[in-house]
Amino acid sequence: MSEPTPVPVNPSDGSPRPAVVPPDRWIFPTPQEHRLANGVRLLVHDLPGQYVVSVRIAIPHALASEPRDREGVATLLARLLDEGTQQHSAEEFAALLERRGIAVGGGASEAGIALDVDVPKRFLRDALDLARQMLAEPAFPENEVRRAVASRLAEIEQERASAPHRAARELIATMYAPTDRASRPTGGSASTVAAVARDDIVAHHARAIGPQGCIVVVAGDLAGLDVAGLVASTLGAWTNPDHVPPSRPAIPAVAADWSRVVVVDRPGSVQSEISIACPGPDRHVDGDAGWSPYPVLGYLVGGSPNARVDAVLREDKGYTYGIRSTFRPRRAGGMFLTSGSVRGDVTVESVSLLVSILDAARGGFDVAEARAGADFVARTAPGRYATADQVADESVMVAVDGLPSSFTTDVLDRMRTVTPQELRTAYERFVDGRWSIVVVGDASAWVDDLRAVRHDVTVVAN
Repeated sequence: MSEPTPVPVNPSDGSPRPAVVPPDRWIFPTPQEHRLANGVRLLVHDLPGQYVVSVRIAIPHALASEPRDREGVATLLARLLDEGTQQHSAEEFAALLERRGIAVGGGASEAGIALDVDVPKRFLRDALDLARQMLAEPAFPENEVRRAVASRLAEIEQERASAPHRAARELIATMYAPTDRASRPTGGSASTVAAVARDDIVAHHARAIGPQGCIVVVAGDLAGLDVAGLVASTLGAWTNPDHVPPSRPAIPAVAADWSRVVVVDRPGSVQSEISIACPGPDRHVDGDAGWSPYPVLGYLVGGSPNARVDAVLREDKGYTYGIRSTFRPRRAGGMFLTSGSVRGDVTVESVSLLVSILDAARGGFDVAEARAGADFVARTAPGRYATADQVADESVMVAVDGLPSSFTTDVLDRMRTVTPQELRTAYERFVDGRWSIVVVGDASAWVDDLRAVRHDVTVVAN
């Protein structure tokens, strides 16, 4: 007769331990959708208990529509939206926001111009009307424009002094064709930003900012509120007959010599910032598994301290505090990026190790590794989307990308069954052994050794 299976017990008091079972399937909150007469698409997420309501407004915008000698005008425009309207001075507008506890932020990216608003539930209507004023009738005061330009120029100088920012800027200039807008900073360069005047911002607002194609997401505890009615009476009254939304962008063109090494010389630097990248997919990538393998692949290769990259360079070698890998999608196309800093004296070995680890991943992942990665990314999703602002951010990103509201749930569901072969196929589809490599550091200390192992090295000044 066989022995009965022992029941696990708590060693502290001998009581039976509860059985551990896999978590139930989790579904990303499904929004109610409305279409307003002026072209605004409204997505409403009712999240009980989330009393700070998050509003996300996204306006499709092509960075390539900026005048070449005024690049950065969209970033300045977005940052100036809350600096006064036709009804209120900048000081009056700031006081209105403060008295109602409304937090506002604006920005521009390759996906569009965004306005983020977070507000206590009882002041939602006020926040929506102030958002309408910011978008429809911004004042762009001359003194605030000068301040925003000066602030952005100072920021550009700070970015040049930051090794990660400097590496990121050199990486896009290396990977993408110089004729493509993707090869240049979203926020413009010092020369183009310095040339922006108030008239440029006003003109860009008139042609680029309007309700057609605009997406509004409202997420929070909305019990007792007619959100569709509130938005219709505020943002629904916004018009701009001159606004024509851009068509879907094309995949950025890569440079003819994108697969090479660029060293940004920073004399005296005791660390080296390394960025290694190749073209990657966007979220519309086709295939049976779609987008679902790519977050898992980023996690397995370099998405945590337990990933392959850190297992060697951090845990085994002690060369770094951490290096991360991620598949970074754009609206069209994307990038597979690995980046981080190492001790200056191990720069060459670190570059070689990183390339070998990234290339070796083309050999695939075993069942246990693949399952652990997929489980982590899929099963931590409820924590990543636990608050209204996180739900709103994800929802607006999906909508701007032209994807269905079920996209996040569909990806998580598919991720739970992704196979090692699907991971390998997805990785090999974009990773073929060619890399754009940028190293920011003291070139005099190691560039000759780097040239001995990499024959395509170019050195540029910081």
